[in-house]
Amino acid sequence: MKNDHITDLPRHLVEKFMGIVRRTADLENQPWHFGTSETLYRSEIFLLELIGDQEGISVTGGADLLRITKGAVSQTLKKLMVKGLVEKRADSEHGLKVCLHLTNKGKSAYFAHKHWHETMDGGFQCYFSGLSKENIDFLDEFFDQVALFLDKWAESLRIHTN
Repeated sequence: MKNDHITDLPRHLVEKFMGIVRRTADLENQPWHFGTSETLYRSEIFLLELIGDQEGISVTGGADLLRITKGAVSQTLKKLMVKGLVEKRADSEHGLKVCLHLTNKGKSAYFAHKHWHETMDGGFQCYFSGLSKENIDFLDEFFDQVALFLDKWAESLRIHTN
């Protein structure tokens, strides 16, 4: 009877992991407000951050870095422009090229988002800095296994939806 809890442990960990996956998905679908009254969704925040990090980037450059289509960038860009966060400007050196820039309102959202990351990521950095090499190696291997599990999950979805 002493080892009964051991056989339940893997199931408990799987359920805990699946709960984390579901919670992450729920949070990623929530709109955010970063420094403005504008509601921003995940794709908008990613593009806003990229434009802030790469001021003057083109739609093509943004699509390449985000690994999405130019059409997806253009759709998200339109939303950000309507919200007054991003603007297009002609490249002074290359007349036909259009560059993307944050407006002042966009910069407020960008810096609020960066601050949020510093606050959120700081807790993880502090936690991880106290871990032993063995624990870090374990986590590295664990995350590799999680990635493999997610790959298998995605593949099973492709098989069962085709």
